[in-house]
Amino acid sequence: MSKKNIALLTVILAILIDQIVKIYIKTNFFLGEEVKVFNWFRIHFVENNGMAMGFEFGGKAGKLFLTLFRLVAVSGIIYWLAQHIKKGTHNAVIFAIALIFSGAVGNIIDSVFYGVVFDTPIGTNLATLFSDRPYGELFYGKVVDMFYFPIWEGNLPDWIPFIGGDFFRFFNYIFNPADAYITTGVALLFIFSKTAFPKEEKVIE
Repeated sequence: MSKKNIALLTVILAILIDQIVKIYIKTNFFLGEEVKVFNWFRIHFVENNGMAMGFEFGGKAGKLFLTLFRLVAVSGIIYWLAQHIKKGTHNAVIFAIALIFSGAVGNIIDSVFYGVVFDTPIGTNLATLFSDRPYGELFYGKVVDMFYFPIWEGNLPDWIPFIGGDFFRFFNYIFNPADAYITTGVALLFIFSKTAFPKEEKVIE
């Protein structure tokens, strides 16, 4: 398979899986609903305005800036991916960049479109797709998260400086497939950093 097809197939499948999972959660779970798969793995439906780990800044203006910034960043990732395909870089690097691109696009779709295609659940009703009562505006949708891995929780040993004795939970963040793609892609780039970011050899005259 050519490097271009590897990238294209990765992007199509990754975005498709991301959106199928998010739409299923959005239309079958109430906000805050949780299903325990294992003690250390739960499906927990939350929404956020688009920043990693659920952080927010700048209110409505900050949300718009974040979405527009992502759109610009995605353009840069496309160029970066195209350059590596042209250079014939290792397939792992192509796959990694394609994953990062897919993750960025997956969350952009939520931020740009979800506010105008989903409604706000009323009473015992779940959210519906392509509703005539959308909950927001274009570019102001909320990102759907659901994967929760509280692998360990308890009080930390007293001998740990500053935080000893405090309650701690690992891993306390809730994320989605798109976030996982970005994390995996970055990890692969780190592993194959010499291939992804080759140093230019100095020519001695």
